[in-house]
Amino acid sequence: MKPRILILTAGYGEGHNAAARNLVAACETEAGPGTALLADLFALASPRLTRVTRWGYLAAINRTPRLWSAFFGWVDRARPFPRHLWLLRREHQLLARLLREEKPAAVCSTYPVYGFLLEQLQRHAGVQTPHYNVVTDSISINSLWWLPRCAGWFVPNADSAQVMINAGVDPALVHTTGFPLPAIFTAPGPALQPPNLAAGHAPRILYIINSGTQHAEATAHRLLAENAWEVTCAVGRDEALRRRLQKVAAHRRTPVTILGWTDQIPRLLLTHHVVLSKAGGATTQEAIAARCPMIVNQIVPGQEEGNYELLRRHRIGAYAPTPDEVIATLHRAFAGRGALWHEWRRALDPLLRPHAARDIVRHVLARTAAPKSAAHVPGEKSPRPPALAHHG
Repeated sequence: MKPRILILTAGYGEGHNAAARNLVAACETEAGPGTALLADLFALASPRLTRVTRWGYLAAINRTPRLWSAFFGWVDRARPFPRHLWLLRREHQLLARLLREEKPAAVCSTYPVYGFLLEQLQRHAGVQTPHYNVVTDSISINSLWWLPRCAGWFVPNADSAQVMINAGVDPALVHTTGFPLPAIFTAPGPALQPPNLAAGHAPRILYIINSGTQHAEATAHRLLAENAWEVTCAVGRDEALRRRLQKVAAHRRTPVTILGWTDQIPRLLLTHHVVLSKAGGATTQEAIAARCPMIVNQIVPGQEEGNYELLRRHRIGAYAPTPDEVIATLHRAFAGRGALWHEWRRALDPLLRPHAARDIVRHVLARTAAPKSAAHVPGEKSPRPPALAHHG
């Protein structure tokens, strides 16, 4: 009988969901259809409350970022779990039922709070299922990720691995696999590459407009005024904005594409020279995998600060919060047939880990067949697990 992996996610940020979906796909590729079970316990246990809290989360990060930053910092310092796990009673009961009925060989979670629920079930209900945290943040990693017991942590880059180790996590259990990505990044082929700037081709800019993006329409207008560039704007579900930008784009000489909601962002990243976006976890990691330098125009305080810090440390792209700064930065990048852009693109190479989803799944599946060992508490010594293909 094939082992089954329970993959837990939550809809508070697209990075959690994207990582979970990609792990499911990798599970089915490695072990066959039906070997992964995906669950958002918050949406399943309390659908109405979850809709309200998701709305509150989006409102906080977009309208009151300083308040959100203060809350993020408080959670990191005050460590409200596990003493307040009673607030997640329904999620706790649902998780216990899933483990009892589905009998998964392992659990992977892309949202940190689940670790506390699993730790409690291990301590008080005798649950022996190994649990792995798939960390979706870079560098600015909240203590929620590493406080609960865990069989292992998978992190997106070496910078983040060092943060975890400095926090007291056993280095043997911190694996620098990369962020779980769609399979398109593993072998994109020559057709999925931006055209050659050195040969004089027009630069291609992808602008991803997220909900709450500051100066979104003004920035789009400035981009569309640059007739020497090919521009793609992905406006999400804002149909009114899409129609307004289409009217502006009708007067351009060079190609322009105005998209609504799309599931083709990975393909677009692979075929554009630069992406302009806020520093979301999934977008940042997919841009790195596509070798598409990123101009960050907005940073949600807390979890997104580390995503930009990763780019800054490795001298990739830039932070440009206003329309004027966006245009000036792009002009610098493409001057001299893209001299600065080529530097950014080369700097991305050490961060590439396109097989992260496969590597995580292979490690977890290998451990399901290995003898069980004690769970780890930061600061305690633990047995070393089997090596990974990309082990940090």
